[in-house]
Amino acid sequence: MNYHNYLPVDVLNGEGTRCVLFVSGCEHHCRGCFNRSTWSPNSGTLFTQALEDQIIADLQDKRIKRQGLSLSGGDPLHPENLSTVLKLVDRVKRECKNKDIWMWTGYTLNELSEDQQKVVNYVDVLIDGKFIQSQANPSLRWCGSANQVIHRFST
Repeated sequence: MNYHNYLPVDVLNGEGTRCVLFVSGCEHHCRGCFNRSTWSPNSGTLFTQALEDQIIADLQDKRIKRQGLSLSGGDPLHPENLSTVLKLVDRVKRECKNKDIWMWTGYTLNELSEDQQKVVNYVDVLIDGKFIQSQANPSLRWCGSANQVIHRFST
């Protein structure tokens, strides 16, 4: 899996202070997408064990109270990302028990494959649905367009 950016401290992509990973790879190609450079799964930089370890260390760092990890992109549920994202979210839940996981995907909950659902089983908040430019609304919290749905699986 490749990624485009990792932010160890962010307050815009989910509730509270968070670590945010923007992965490469998206097959939705939404018109008006603000992150088109992430569409190719081969774009960006290779996600390494060292970066995974850094994310865990950042989530455990007590100097900055982080609420959790946000996964965006691209699309974390792109078929080429599934095994790496599954490994990451599993590790976060095992080693950072008090942290939540937020994820943005262009797939809707009812479109998920069995392998995608395995990843979502670790997610606390899922924002689903493609970005639809004609339904864009900058006043929406956490969503880019009115069709997207925020699913809270845990509180």
